[in-house]
Amino acid sequence: MTEMKYYGDVLLRPLITEKTVASGELNKYIFEVHRDANKQTVKDAVEKLFNVKVKQVNIMNIKGKPKKRGVFVGKSRSWKKAIVTLVTGYRIKELEGQH
Repeated sequence: MTEMKYYGDVLLRPLITEKTVASGELNKYIFEVHRDANKQTVKDAVEKLFNVKVKQVNIMNIKGKPKKRGVFVGKSRSWKKAIVTLVTGYRIKELEGQH
C-alpha cells in the first residue's frame, strides 16, 4: 500500500457533471480519489482541505471499460470514486457553481 503524505494526494479531482452538481444541493460532493484511499483518509482530507465537517463517506471502485479503436483493443483505466456527505450547514465554496 502506497503511503500518502499529503491530503492533496488523496483527492485527485472533483467530478463535475449535471448529476453531481444537482447532488451538491443535498450536501453531497463527488471526488475521484487515490486507489489506496479509504473512508477515513478521504474524510480527513476533505475536512482539512476545505475546512468543513463530513457526515458520511461512501466509496466505490469503478472498473475500466473495454475500448476499441480500429483493430486495437484495450480498456480504460479503473478508478475509485468517493461520495462525501457534509453536515447540514456546511458547503464547499470552491466547488459551488456560479449563481
